[in-house]
Amino acid sequence: MADCIRVPLLLLLMCILSFVHPVAADNNAIKSVPSGVNLQNLGGGPVPVNPGAVERNQGAGASVSRRRSTGWKLAEEAVCREDLTRLCPKHSWSNNLAVLECLQDKKEETEIAAECNHLLWNYKLNLTTDPKFESVAVEVCKTTISEIKECAAEELGKGYLVSCLVDHRGNITDYQCSQYITKMTTIVFSDYRLICGFMDKCHDDINTLHCGSISTGEKDIHSQGEVIACLEKGLVREAEEQPGAHAIKDECKKAIMRVAELSSDDFHLDRYLYFACREDRERFCENIMAGEGRVYKCLFNHKFEEAMSERCREALTTRQKLIAQDYKVSYSLAKACKSDLRKYRCSVDTNMPRAREARLSYLLLCLESAVHRGRVVSGECQGEMMDYRRMLMEDFSLSPEIVLHCRSEIEGHCSGLHRKGRTLHCLMRVGRGDMGAIEPNCQKALQTLIQEADPGADYRIDRALNEACESVIQTACKHIRNGDPMILSCLMEHLYTEKMVEDCEHRLLELQYFIARDWKLDPILYKKCQGDASRLCHTHGWNETSEMMPPGAIFSCLYRHAYRSVEQGRRLSRDCKVEVQRILHQRALDVKLDPELQRRCMTDLGKWCSEKTEAGQELECLQDHLEDLVLDCRDVVGNLTELESEDIQIEALLMRACEPVIQTYCHEVADNQIDTGDLMECLVQNKHQKEMNEKCVVGVTHFQLIQIKDFRFSYKFKTACKEDVLKLCPNIKKKVDVVICLSTTVRNDTLQDAKEQRVSIKCRKQLRVEEVEMSEDIRLEPELYDSCKHDIKELCQNVAFGNAQVIECLKEKKHHLSQRCHQRIFKLQEVEMVDPELDYQLMRVCKHMIRRFCTESEGKNVLQCLKQNKNSELMDPKCKQMITKRQITQNTDYRLNPVLRKACKADIPKFCQSILTKATADSELEGQVISCLKLKYADQRLSPDCEDQIRVILQESALDYRLDPQLQIHCTQEIYKLCPEEAAAQEQTGQVEECLKVNLLKIKQEACKKEVLNMLKESKADIFVDPVLHTACALDIKHHCAAIPPGKGRQMSCLMEALQDKRVRLQPECKKRLQDRIEMWGYAAKVAPADGFSDLAMQVMTSPSKNYILTVIGAGVALLFLMGLFCGRFTKRVTQELKDRFPTLQEAV
Repeated sequence: MADCIRVPLLLLLMCILSFVHPVAADNNAIKSVPSGVNLQNLGGGPVPVNPGAVERNQGAGASVSRRRSTGWKLAEEAVCREDLTRLCPKHSWSNNLAVLECLQDKKEETEIAAECNHLLWNYKLNLTTDPKFESVAVEVCKTTISEIKECAAEELGKGYLVSCLVDHRGNITDYQCSQYITKMTTIVFSDYRLICGFMDKCHDDINTLHCGSISTGEKDIHSQGEVIACLEKGLVREAEEQPGAHAIKDECKKAIMRVAELSSDDFHLDRYLYFACREDRERFCENIMAGEGRVYKCLFNHKFEEAMSERCREALTTRQKLIAQDYKVSYSLAKACKSDLRKYRCSVDTNMPRAREARLSYLLLCLESAVHRGRVVSGECQGEMMDYRRMLMEDFSLSPEIVLHCRSEIEGHCSGLHRKGRTLHCLMRVGRGDMGAIEPNCQKALQTLIQEADPGADYRIDRALNEACESVIQTACKHIRNGDPMILSCLMEHLYTEKMVEDCEHRLLELQYFIARDWKLDPILYKKCQGDASRLCHTHGWNETSEMMPPGAIFSCLYRHAYRSVEQGRRLSRDCKVEVQRILHQRALDVKLDPELQRRCMTDLGKWCSEKTEAGQELECLQDHLEDLVLDCRDVVGNLTELESEDIQIEALLMRACEPVIQTYCHEVADNQIDTGDLMECLVQNKHQKEMNEKCVVGVTHFQLIQIKDFRFSYKFKTACKEDVLKLCPNIKKKVDVVICLSTTVRNDTLQDAKEQRVSIKCRKQLRVEEVEMSEDIRLEPELYDSCKHDIKELCQNVAFGNAQVIECLKEKKHHLSQRCHQRIFKLQEVEMVDPELDYQLMRVCKHMIRRFCTESEGKNVLQCLKQNKNSELMDPKCKQMITKRQITQNTDYRLNPVLRKACKADIPKFCQSILTKATADSELEGQVISCLKLKYADQRLSPDCEDQIRVILQESALDYRLDPQLQIHCTQEIYKLCPEEAAAQEQTGQVEECLKVNLLKIKQEACKKEVLNMLKESKADIFVDPVLHTACALDIKHHCAAIPPGKGRQMSCLMEALQDKRVRLQPECKKRLQDRIEMWGYAAKVAPADGFSDLAMQVMTSPSKNYILTVIGAGVALLFLMGLFCGRFTKRVTQELKDRFPTLQEAV
């Protein structure tokens, strides 16, 4: 019985390696057998047969036994003559095997008479058990046997010879031998009972599964292929652990798989599939020759076509499931990969059960590992692997783990989507969290399947993705070779662009979600980084995993080493770093592509970002709520943000939006790929260029806002100032607080003239960059922004944040601000006046003028330089207007004019203490101190340095009344009433002041009148303070007062003396203006008499007629002196006697 089992079973294996030729060819092959061998007699002589078979076929068996002549032919039997005439071509009648093949392959079993069926079955049974069968093999394969030593040594008569020939089928070169053995195998596959031993092994399972009857006559002979098909389905149900599945005995399982394996060569040998798919074969595979599994593969490729019959599709699926359990069921795969499997030891793991070793998944993983390690796997084998990887991706049901563990997900979300990989992609979508929760076992099964199919290596493996993205690939990725792994990267680069279509976007993200969770599934990343991963992250082989370092953790390990400095050591290779950056760029497109981020931030995403559904919004949302996140989530978001600060190109969406600006202004920084934060700094500096679009501005501003939350998020600042922060500002985390801390340290060291600055020079340089950037947007200074939120909403609602426009708006409306906001704005202005480079609007508007006039000026002197060149003909009008604004601001409070504050440090408390005493610490002085100093300037009581600064202020305010805060406060109504034209002109030539002086008598408001009188008083002290008079008398000053130095009223006195001197002829305009001034001064003296003796004395000393007044006063004093001399004393003299008596009187007292 052992011999019987071995010979026919191994005999059947031959069909894996050959194909059945058409009838005509078969006849020729049979005829070419040596003449000494009579194939027609095989099965015709008296042979021992199965008693059950004899009993069953008494009639037909008797007929066969009676015809034992050497020329007996099936065509001559009366029971088959009618069917033969009707169904088989006449030229095949002379060959029993051709007749047998013709009759048994007919589609409808009822077409052949029952007696003929029995006759055919007995003939085949006798044929397979005839000892002459081996002798024919000896004759036909004589040459082959002599060439194969193992077969030549086999003992004849026990069936071992045929078994040996089958084992060495790949080495048989003799055509007749190969064809003979192949032809014989087709006989037995029409009935499982003809396969010796199959019935014994599967008897119980057939009955238990109700797969048919093994009793004679209960079922049509040729339908017994359905019994095997039924057993195969039972085996699949057991593997999938379906409810009610029967556990098939191991020996029957082996027999079932063996039958499937032996029928893998020619689809004719799988009788159930053959009959189920005959029409489909004609429809789809008409020109495909049978043999070597070609028809199977063709049918597999058309399995999901609409025209494919459901019965055939079901039969094909069953066979595919058997292939998934044992790769040898695929003839072409087993043959193509045989040497590679042996070469890479894919079947020698003694610790693994044989059933697992044989699984298709194990074969794919083993060979894929070899490919990814750079080993050579034959092209034929890789082609077969490609076909079966595609097959796994097309039909989820071929993976028992998916069917078993994802049953509820399929029923709940993905029913009715079976074809072309749609169910699998639906499960992927569920796995992403887009359609509800997924069980961990299902998630794991999906991840395993993706690794087995490895679609990352070739997108075409994923049919659903391939079909959805075909148009995108043809347009956006046509420059990449078809099937190249870079196609997926190209698609990711065009995600959320105009070229991307919605269906492709969904399929791509579904696949990338799983690829992102195992670094090995990106073949380019694995190829470039496997050495680094082994060296730095202690990884194992491609298809090996470690609990200590799971696949998802390896990429985290790689990118931690990707951005290390040379000093930190253990860096990635350049090629690996490029690939890590590529993956980071892709992950930034969707938060779900970052496994660590999604795992740790799932709760926070639901809590804070449930409404953020657009591309890239989820990560931005997490960054916005950084302080509110749970610790684990905050850490991973913080690390990612820190990484972005070094390489902003990770933000792929931002890079796309900013492409025009990058190409125009930042291409050198972007092209050199130096990851030092230069690109973001360039974008910030050019944030308001015309090429900048709204998306880019929003993205750059968002990143700036995130940076202020932690100084680590600003790479260049962190690198330059890390040591300084640890030393000077420990325990401070927020960037804005760190900037304030360091800048305060720098400012204190500067003011105190410290020998050595505590903040390093490289940090000071970067600190300046950070301060300037923060001044651009009020939101970058959180305390200021929080203090003024309400004011912004009320007063600057429609003003854009960028370009410091909101800050400028608040400055202009500071009189309407809330106290808290007003205080903050004042502090900001105080800092900006000390350091004009932090005045973003001034530096922006006057950028070109600074280059023209102030290239040699220090940063702190820029505003002073601009003021000096304000009236130049080359001055830009917009810049001039901005300078005027800053002058107005400075004159409102001496604290906003650092030069004046320093020059008048002693004078202010000496002369203006009463004003300082009345003022509160947080209030502005509205120009009161400066007005006080102006009056003291007129009285010539200021120190020289302070006098120089006040003279400048007087000269500036004389040209533009707006620079005199007290005048503007008290005379606004009078100006609009008396001098509307002059005010509207805004020529800054002193015309408004002149108008007020001329109309002094018409001014009704006492406060305004007092300010105008003060102007007149101030103008006495210096002609430069009276621009109209100075302009009118410029020539006369040059001719008559050239030798007189300006200041202290000297030139004014010179002009007054010239006016009184009849020998001097002044210019008419100058003469007229001087006479007007004398009248005004006279009126002023009457209206505003001196407040005291000191004030009177100063009025005399500053009066243009002081010589005359002093002469009169002197003459009076002299007259009184003379009168005293001549008239003597009027007091009574005390006599000497009285003096002498005085001590006596004292003693008496």
